[in-house]
Amino acid sequence: MVGSDELMSGTGSRLRLMAVHAHPDDESSKGAATMAKYVAEGAEVMVVTCTGGEAGSILNPAMDSPEVLANMSAIRREEMAKAAKILGIQHRWLGFVDSGLPEGDPLPPLPEGCFALTPLEEPVRELVKVMREFRPHVVLTYDENGGYPHPDHIRTHEVSMAAFDAAAEPDRFPEAGEPWQALKLYYMHGFSRARMQAFHDALVEAGLESPYAEWLGKWDPDRPDVMERVTTRIECADYFEVRDEALKAHATQIDPNSRWFFVPLEMQRRVWPTEEYELVRSLVDSTLPEDDLFAGVREKVNT
Repeated sequence: MVGSDELMSGTGSRLRLMAVHAHPDDESSKGAATMAKYVAEGAEVMVVTCTGGEAGSILNPAMDSPEVLANMSAIRREEMAKAAKILGIQHRWLGFVDSGLPEGDPLPPLPEGCFALTPLEEPVRELVKVMREFRPHVVLTYDENGGYPHPDHIRTHEVSMAAFDAAAEPDRFPEAGEPWQALKLYYMHGFSRARMQAFHDALVEAGLESPYAEWLGKWDPDRPDVMERVTTRIECADYFEVRDEALKAHATQIDPNSRWFFVPLEMQRRVWPTEEYELVRSLVDSTLPEDDLFAGVREKVNT
């Protein structure tokens, strides 16, 4: 592999962050406020969406019509473009077909030709192309469980991990552009038990109904909380409103009356003003815990 210092030469002065997601709307529900914060601070941010979200159900009753269902693919592309504009990010489609979330016992087979069944080398090659074009310093993706066990999320993890290394290897996909070594890779972590408990307690204290009581009551006490894995917390409360607007842009998937918006913004800012990440790969020195995804990277880039 070419050395990271050599690959970093001549990269320009702007910090670059790439988030790799499975479906349109994932980018707005996972780390959106962090991305908006870094955009506001002058970083370049790109979201790569692996599939078109074609298999997604209509989760917003106001959008549940035969016309919407018949044009789901085009509508989800329009929604993604709107969300990207709200967040101020760049966006790329990787071009694979949504696998859907199989349900039943036994589980039905995944559809032929879907993302989760595509040979790994194909999406890795496509992501390497985008990585070598955009040249991210930091990459965000899902953990080994996909954040939750959707086959496309798990595949996104596998593709991201492989592409992080392959993008720096001159003999891997030489037709995909000049090698590029990203310096850090993080897993994105969403709802934790600790976060749900904090919001539940704050709602109850304020005399409001909590949507989390049932979840907390069913939580397996032996199940570890993802907060035990978190290394990095990004203060981004000022961008929660931007995050919510990006979420609402995905109107087929997000009901504005759903749990996403139950906790008042001011309460969210006060009780839990951060988004959480787990540093899993790093070619730079930084001290844990961190409060900056670019910790250790800023010193490598001439900012």
